[in-house]
Formats: sequence, C-alpha cells, structure tokens
Amino acid sequence: MRIARVLVDGQPRLVVRDERSTRVAPAGHADDALQAIAAAAAGGTADWAELDVEGLEFLAPVADAGKLIAVGLNYVDHTAETGLAQPERPLTFAKYATSLTGPASDVIVPDHLTQGVDFEAELTLLIGRRCGGATPATLADVAAYTVANDVSARDVQFGDVQWTRGKSFDTFTPLGPWLVTPDEFGEPGGHRIYAEVDGELLQEDDTAEMIFDVPTILAFVSDGVTLEPGDLILTGTPAGAGGFRTPPRYLQHGQVVTAGVEGIGELRNRFVYRSRLAA
Repeated sequence: MRIARVLVDGQPRLVVRDERSTRVAPAGHADDALQAIAAAAAGGTADWAELDVEGLEFLAPVADAGKLIAVGLNYVDHTAETGLAQPERPLTFAKYATSLTGPASDVIVPDHLTQGVDFEAELTLLIGRRCGGATPATLADVAAYTVANDVSARDVQFGDVQWTRGKSFDTFTPLGPWLVTPDEFGEPGGHRIYAEVDGELLQEDDTAEMIFDVPTILAFVSDGVTLEPGDLILTGTPAGAGGFRTPPRYLQHGQVVTAGVEGIGELRNRFVYRSRLAA
C-alpha cells in the first residue's frame, strides 16, 4: 500500500494506492497519513473515490511530523570518502520539522548564509506507534518507508561543529513522494538508492550497504529516547555527495536534484538561491 498527500482544488488530500486503484480521502478527512494507513488496513477506504493523480502536486506525505532524527556516516563508501573512521555506533543528529518540504518543491537556499549546499539521498522511516525505553523499537514499529533529501549547508554544518542548523534551514528536507508500507516495500535492505544532479548520476548504492541496518538504528535510537507516531528517522546517505568530491561540487542556483529509493519513488527539487528571488 502507498499513501501520499496531493493538492486537490487547492486543499491537501490524502490518497491511498493499492494494486487495484488510487483513492482520495473525502473532503474534511483528517490530514493524517497514519490514520489513512490504519483505515486502509482495516478496509475503511474502500468507498473513497478513485482519483487520477497524474499532474497533481504532491506534498510532503507527513503533514505534522514529530521528531526528525538522522544518522550520519552510515554507508561504508561514504564514510571512507570523508576520511573519518567508521563509527562504532550510530552517529545521530536532529533536524527541525520546519525543514520539511514537498517532493517537487523548490529548495530555497539562504545564500547569504551558505555557499556550500549539498544533497544526500536517504531511506527514511515513519514511526507508527509509541515505542522505546524499556521496549526498544523494532521493524514492527515502522508504519512506512519514504525518501528524504538531507540537504546540508556544509560550510555551516562544519563551521558550527554541531550539525543541526546547517541541516535544518527551511525547505532543507524534501520528503516523499509516497509512504510505502512494509508489506509492499519488504525488507529495508536490498533497495537501490541514488541521486542525480541535472540528470548526472552522482550517488548510487544499495541500502544493504548500511553500516548499521534499520533494526540496529531503531534499537539504538529508542534506547533512552521515546519514539512517537509521526517521528521520522533518516538512515544515512551513500557516497557521492558533492561536498566530498575533489574539487567539491556544491549546488548552484537553478540546479535540480533527483533523489530516489527503489520501490518508493523520486524527489525532484530545484535549488533556488534566495538572493535571486529578490532580484
């Protein structure tokens, strides 16, 4: 099953897609993807009207995200290209929920603050129920999988030392286009993950190449941190991001980044320098 949010007559509406059809929630339905997943699993969306989503604008599939927890240095080749030692345990950091944006929206770069904007394709988990503490999270607590681009202002990220601000500017976390439930997505390892800039393939790997797999990440993050419905966990990026190339290839005004995970779909976001908007 797949869930998305699209604009219909200017209003966000949830859609559910299965092997038979794509159906849209009735007007006034709660804008809550987790509710839609539960309703669809219980057969409660059978009377939703069918909808052709071709040509409609897809929004970030989660309207009100909780915590955004990201994992750094989690692919072997990416860790090697940074010149850093492979971590002994997951390296986590936070992103602000206000950084979320849609799978086809422009990423607005505050170029008065950064000239080193980079891209990172990442498999992302949507937590479906409260878990953690004495009972660590497991795959059963993942409601769906999606794609994120962990956009990073490298000069701010490393200049601040603490990573949060440089990864949390508004629009710096494109998300979507679909939430794919575990029954359709399958095991989280074994899926192609990639990113292109203006059609040039720069990142490509397999999610099986994570240093810490998804069950390990879930257990680690939830040991001492309660996870709640709507929390998102970004699981790391493969090698090939622009900031670690020689010379670095930071994103310029007007460039388009396509980031995808096999079995979910693609983000396609244009990067726009804020100073150009004012011109």
